[in-house]
Amino acid sequence: MCGIIGYVGEDAALPVLTGGLDRLSYRGYDSAGIALLDDDGLHPYRAPGKLEALRAVLPESAAATIGMGHTRWSTHGPPTVANAHPQLDCSGEIAVVHNGVISNAAALRAELEGHTVTSETDTELIAHLLEEARTAGGTPTAQIRGVTDQLEGSFALVIAFADEPHLYAVRQQSPLVIGDGPRGRYIASDVPAFIEHTDAVRYLEDGDIAVVGADAVTVMNGDGPVARPVTRVEWDPEVAEKGGFAHYMLKEIIEQPDAMRQSLSGRSDPATGTVHFESELGALEQVRTVVLVGCGTSHYAASYAASVYEANGIAAEAVIASEFRERPRWDPSDTLMIAVTQSGETADTLTAMRAAEGQGYPTMAVTNTVGSSITRLADHSVFIRAGPEIGVAATKTFSTQVATLLLFGVALGEARGSLSRTARRRQLEAIDGLPGQLQAMLDARAVIDEIAAMAASASNHVFIGRALGLPVAQEGALKLKEISYDHAEAFPAGELKHGPLALVTDETVVYALLTPGADPERTVTNVKEVQARGATVVAIGPPAHWRTLTEWGVPVEGSATTAPLLSTLALQLIAYEIAAAAGRDIDQPRNLAKSVTVE
Repeated sequence: MCGIIGYVGEDAALPVLTGGLDRLSYRGYDSAGIALLDDDGLHPYRAPGKLEALRAVLPESAAATIGMGHTRWSTHGPPTVANAHPQLDCSGEIAVVHNGVISNAAALRAELEGHTVTSETDTELIAHLLEEARTAGGTPTAQIRGVTDQLEGSFALVIAFADEPHLYAVRQQSPLVIGDGPRGRYIASDVPAFIEHTDAVRYLEDGDIAVVGADAVTVMNGDGPVARPVTRVEWDPEVAEKGGFAHYMLKEIIEQPDAMRQSLSGRSDPATGTVHFESELGALEQVRTVVLVGCGTSHYAASYAASVYEANGIAAEAVIASEFRERPRWDPSDTLMIAVTQSGETADTLTAMRAAEGQGYPTMAVTNTVGSSITRLADHSVFIRAGPEIGVAATKTFSTQVATLLLFGVALGEARGSLSRTARRRQLEAIDGLPGQLQAMLDARAVIDEIAAMAASASNHVFIGRALGLPVAQEGALKLKEISYDHAEAFPAGELKHGPLALVTDETVVYALLTPGADPERTVTNVKEVQARGATVVAIGPPAHWRTLTEWGVPVEGSATTAPLLSTLALQLIAYEIAAAAGRDIDQPRNLAKSVTVE
């Protein structure tokens, strides 16, 4: 989810690039870099940290009218100068910036011979492959096509050759747009990077290679040129930064299919029932018990995973991070402690990790942030690769946390021998289908919006579920509380009659998770109990479970392992629409912060 900006035109490129990076900082802020191209060749400038660090190493001015910039969200390697973009080949005559993940990077790195690879990034490998292609001859576009045909995964690329007065833009499953302005052409991962200069935009498609010059743009795909029409955007810069959405939270909900696709890319092979993470995870065959710690949304993701691990024959327990030190101790010789934290800086989770390390537990971090504190403490780290999440209320990071933990569960089941190959294949096929299923739910959003409009006037919201439906119900209640400030509670469905039923009135909306594997038939009995007290019921699951039960239902299909996770998207949208109707500050709800760095 890195930010890309490129410029070819009549004006000095440097201020265009720095201004574009400013407006793209929400896409990544681990490191940043710029490469300028003039008659003397390429001039790269890079720095770890936010843009202020890059500005400290940039010249005050430069005559170059061609250049590229990048702000990085780390996926391969921590935020260092060496890992910052642009990445260069051995000669320094080819520069590449990249958004995405090259899933076969390890194999490509092993095949490169005779090159000095100075970074841990997958991007640098592209520069070296282009270097080899240049020696073989052919047109630049043919050389680029030959290299991109070797890449697996997602990528948006901007490429500069020291002897070419153009930039080259390449898209495959990562966004890339071209702006046509009166004084030049712009390339960016998002429109806000150049919206102050032009509102004329071309959207590249998968497989496109664009030759971008000061006066013209040629787009190639397959055997020849293709037309990518220029359209006009009517966004102001502030709105454009959010992709045209009113709030970052909504943008991030809508991004979930892409975030999930990036999170899963290259990590599993359903045909063989195997999982491949980017780093070594230790001796998993020795693990007998898994203890997952986290706070808030991360705790609910951990609870979801723990239930799946138990079903897979692996003893597992989810513990709220702030309670970890108060719990009985497990045997460190065969217990793996997994810390789940999107930021990698959550104070309670860091404290729990330090306590675990002090007691001799092997540890693993599941996080969204390369180079975060948790990764420096943990023995091993797995990154969810969801991209930046600006809204305080977690959305896409919850779903990708769960998916990443499910993949790890399959890897653990294989190492332990507790999951057969058939069972692993079945689970991986279900996980692999998540991006498309999330998109299908978004495509049917109209019914969710109708439910939210109905529920907006309720004074009380109750969420119920069983098995995997319970952490989803808890996460749904948390989302609604966080951003709407309405009263919302979640309970195991069977616990309603043991006290919580007293909360139910005719002003209550009850959200019932009726998903496969969560004992929907028994939950239907609980639904009838609240309906008898006048509550309005919103059912979430296969229509066969609720079609005759209530007029308010969200269809969700999927496996017993993944259907509850899909339901989360509906609950996020309902919470968002209720909060929007109430006029809440959705991206910055009161009293809350994105990363809780105090205990």
